[in-house]
Amino acid sequence: MSLLVVGLSHRSAPVSVLERASLSTGAQLKLLQDTVAAEPAAEAAVLATCNRIELYADVDKFHAGVAELSTLLAQHSGVGLEELTPYLYVHYEDRAVHHLFSVACGLDSMVVGEGQILGQIKDSLARAQDLHTAGRLLNDLFQQALRVGKRAHSETGIDRAGQSLVTFGLEQLSAGAEVQQWARGKRALVIGAGSMSSLAAATLARAGVAEIVVANRTFERAERLAEILSEGDDTDVLARAVPMDSVPGELTRADVAVSCTGATGLVLTADAVVASVEGRTGAPAVEDAAVGDTAVREAGETPLPGAGSAADENCPLDLSSVSSVPSGFSVMGEAAVAGMDAATLEQHGAWAAGGTAVDRTRETGRSGPEADSELIGALAATATRVGRIPERRRPEPVVEVPRPEPVLFLLDLAMPRDVDAAVHRLAGVRLVDIESLADASADAPMAADVDMVRRIVADEVAAFGAAQRAAHITPTVVALRSMAADVVAGEIARLEGRLPGLDDKHRAEITQTVKRVVDKLLHAPTVRVKQLAAEPGGAGYADALRTLFDLDQETVASVSRAENSTTEKNRGPA
Repeated sequence: MSLLVVGLSHRSAPVSVLERASLSTGAQLKLLQDTVAAEPAAEAAVLATCNRIELYADVDKFHAGVAELSTLLAQHSGVGLEELTPYLYVHYEDRAVHHLFSVACGLDSMVVGEGQILGQIKDSLARAQDLHTAGRLLNDLFQQALRVGKRAHSETGIDRAGQSLVTFGLEQLSAGAEVQQWARGKRALVIGAGSMSSLAAATLARAGVAEIVVANRTFERAERLAEILSEGDDTDVLARAVPMDSVPGELTRADVAVSCTGATGLVLTADAVVASVEGRTGAPAVEDAAVGDTAVREAGETPLPGAGSAADENCPLDLSSVSSVPSGFSVMGEAAVAGMDAATLEQHGAWAAGGTAVDRTRETGRSGPEADSELIGALAATATRVGRIPERRRPEPVVEVPRPEPVLFLLDLAMPRDVDAAVHRLAGVRLVDIESLADASADAPMAADVDMVRRIVADEVAAFGAAQRAAHITPTVVALRSMAADVVAGEIARLEGRLPGLDDKHRAEITQTVKRVVDKLLHAPTVRVKQLAAEPGGAGYADALRTLFDLDQETVASVSRAENSTTEKNRGPA
């Protein structure tokens, strides 16, 4: 059996896909049950956070395992397999171990070094244990991942490389200002009472907000969180709980709101946010014009000036009478001069070239086809030098309209999102969500401690692999020693038949001597085979030992089952 992980995260998939593929607690439990019921998998665990969904399994076939786990993820997430597949990643055996250890240390987090992932890994293991889908491999793996994560945080400064998602989100809300200075005296609304919402509430309390209102669908949980905040020794924040239907009114009073619920739909619509801002300011909350103009400019739809703009001053053409000039085109273009007589064409050409308009007819005293031919030739020469192409004007400089200072700050840490993305366009509101956090963290500086953590991960992966390979041969060694004990017992029994008058003292001495001989003969080979098995590629030594000593495969299997049963009884998260 071998470890396999199939998943997607903020590194492989856009937030829109992660949002649709998110799994509720019920869906995670059903996914675990269906995974162990599938043929290739013997164990399973699901790690689902706001920015990753990963399915871990102990499989006996790689390709069949990848196909089965991918299909199960698609079925339970509701995203079609064909659409989901381009965003999936696969890790196998040591690479899968390396991936989970990196995740546990915060190296793969949206905000490098955040420690909340350790709690999520612990919850993932607990769910798998409760459903009995985690056997010896996944129990060992996840518990070791927790120890590796704790080691990374205690032995290095990885915490300095980044902050928790909550802290990072508040820093983005404050737009570079010191969070404590920005938050001091503000009224906060926290929607949800889960682990992320509780962390957000505690962080806001320590930052110095004056009041925290907690809203949750289960009112008792909201009350409990408010009670914990009020009783905190390190803060003096005023905290109270309200039911979810009080959110619209509380949002009108709030300066900052954090939402992280397990809802499948929007908790705060754009209309609800508009109503709260208008209720707070008394002025209409309109779509931010600056954002709209930016979108138009980016789309290449900047309105163009008509032909009669200031750029066409002193043009010899009577623009009001030129019906062929289309709006938005320069009077220097071909469209402006089409159908004009030769004299007017020449005047226009001279003006376009920066020269002085000339009345060619007066100068030569000629008119008619011959004069027109000369004028047309002169115009052609001007066209060669200046150019006669229908071109849109260069857009007029757009004056950036400063965005008004926000009166409401929203932090959406839910996946799928709690707050309508259209709120980004509302004037007077600043929204930070998972998508904008991903963009902001992409260029975040990496601390030097990250390299130290990577070395810790590499060492721990090697140690875990060696321990697993050594453990793989242990049942074979136990079966070998059991067979040797049976041989000793049989020989002692045969000796007693041949020497019935042997007294107890001599019988015991002979028995002990035979056992010592067998133990000494087996000691060096069994110690050495464990060392060899711990090395990469050492799995074959167990098969060699069984073949050399003609060990019964069922005996070895029974030892493995007994050890797994003992592990199951003694299991528990680190």
